[in-house]
Amino acid sequence: MKALVCCNSRISFSERKKPEIINPKDAIVKVTLSSICTSDLHIIKNKVPKAKNNIVLGHEFTGVVVEVGSSVKNIKPGDRVSANCETFCMECFFCKHGYVNNCINGGWLLGCTIDGCQAEYIKVPYADNCLNKIPDNISDKSALFVGDVLSSGYFGAKMCEIKPDDTVAIIGCGPVGMCSMISAKILGAKTIVALDINQKRLEFAKRNNLANYYFSPHGKNVEKLIKDITENKGADKVVEAAGSNESFELAWKIARPNAIIGIVAMYENNQILPLPEMYGKNLTFKTGGVDAIYCEELLELISKNKINTDFLITHTFEFDRIIEAYNFFKNNKDTCLKTMIVY
Repeated sequence: MKALVCCNSRISFSERKKPEIINPKDAIVKVTLSSICTSDLHIIKNKVPKAKNNIVLGHEFTGVVVEVGSSVKNIKPGDRVSANCETFCMECFFCKHGYVNNCINGGWLLGCTIDGCQAEYIKVPYADNCLNKIPDNISDKSALFVGDVLSSGYFGAKMCEIKPDDTVAIIGCGPVGMCSMISAKILGAKTIVALDINQKRLEFAKRNNLANYYFSPHGKNVEKLIKDITENKGADKVVEAAGSNESFELAWKIARPNAIIGIVAMYENNQILPLPEMYGKNLTFKTGGVDAIYCEELLELISKNKINTDFLITHTFEFDRIIEAYNFFKNNKDTCLKTMIVY
């Protein structure tokens, strides 16, 4: 089968053997749609230490089940499925406590330490946990982001323990940030503030009515702007989805005392907590790769027309053009939010 492989920080097509069932908990899925994630770019740039060389990229996809192992009970051949970006056993300590991305038998494997979805077929471990049947009234397109960027945005908002009167500031109008805005609204936030240095992305969020206020930090005192709309308190909750040194600093500066800051961004550099400057703000930081345990809940919300992420797909490419899609995604941050790869 044809597969997109990353080897020594270069991507190219390669012929790979079609995957086979090895563990009775495995399933083989024929990929129908996939997308390119910023973390795929991090792997190519050798910024993900656990990522293996000569790996098939990709972890965000939908498909049709073609074969299941003998222990798989929840799905069967012919089922349309969306995939969780995490693989997890539901048997270890961390899984039982809901921390699926810390699973001692799984974690972020697909497209990182085992072959991913940017191929004609993929083997999915722990298929009963990591694949979700797509309801009949949902298209593959509408389910594409359930297991990754939508789960990440939802996780970021959930971490913040949003309450009905909260003002939630969300840094970053990329796909995860915009999914956090959607999620914050669903979880009951009264006021949502969108922040990004990229004016076109701010305008995109505004066109889709994702927030109440839209600010660019360029040339503005964002701390004052936030205080002006919060009776001089600061943001009750902050989601950091941008991943730069500046956005990390901005997150704690705009937070009110006793706020919660949920960090879902992936950084290329270590970040430092300037504790003397923060002293007395009594901030709670929550960080992590996504614990994508809400996929069934998110599919139900999509099915009920309470969530729609189709607008995030700004460009579509056939699988044969996926290398072109990677180059386009990398070089057109102003205009390209998410690409959809059709198989």
